[in-house]
Amino acid sequence: MNHSTRYTRTAIILHWLIAIGLIFMFALGWFMTDLPREGAKSSSYDLFDLGIYTWQLAEEVTPRTFYFNLHKSVGITLLALIAFRVLWRFTHRPPALPASLAAWEKRLAELAHKLLYVLMVVMPVSGLIMGLYSKYGVKWFGIDILPGLDDKGIRETFLTVHEWVGVIFALLIILHIAGAFKHKLIDKDETLKRMSLR
Repeated sequence: MNHSTRYTRTAIILHWLIAIGLIFMFALGWFMTDLPREGAKSSSYDLFDLGIYTWQLAEEVTPRTFYFNLHKSVGITLLALIAFRVLWRFTHRPPALPASLAAWEKRLAELAHKLLYVLMVVMPVSGLIMGLYSKYGVKWFGIDILPGLDDKGIRETFLTVHEWVGVIFALLIILHIAGAFKHKLIDKDETLKRMSLR
């Protein structure tokens, strides 16, 4: 039994890296879906049109192509991090929940964490399969990874899965964040310190 009150340093770093990556992916997904299929091609893109970072490409592509390929690339990177995190979770027992939590709170926390892990895997896997069955295939930052199998029926099925999982996942993440604030501001307990490097 693990009597530590904190997660391991590796688990904490993975948690925050993946959290930042997921927030970025949700923002990117929301931003790119309304982009027109046709557009002026460019080899230089101001990321999200914020004037913070300009991405240079080896070839000219449309905005939609650029952002969709970026979404796939970051998704593959996140999937690798998530796979490592799942492996780490199975080989390192998490710290016990605070004794101050009621029995129902412990059950809810355990259920929410299990569901977060499931969705964290299903989300990028469904996106990867969707990309595989498109006619474009999957690239990782310009490197061809998987050729497109061009099966519209399978692609549309996994598009639906990806979208619905995204909605459920986003809602669960919001509840997860709300729960963290509840522990910090209302309960004033040590729950948040479990995932802190300090």
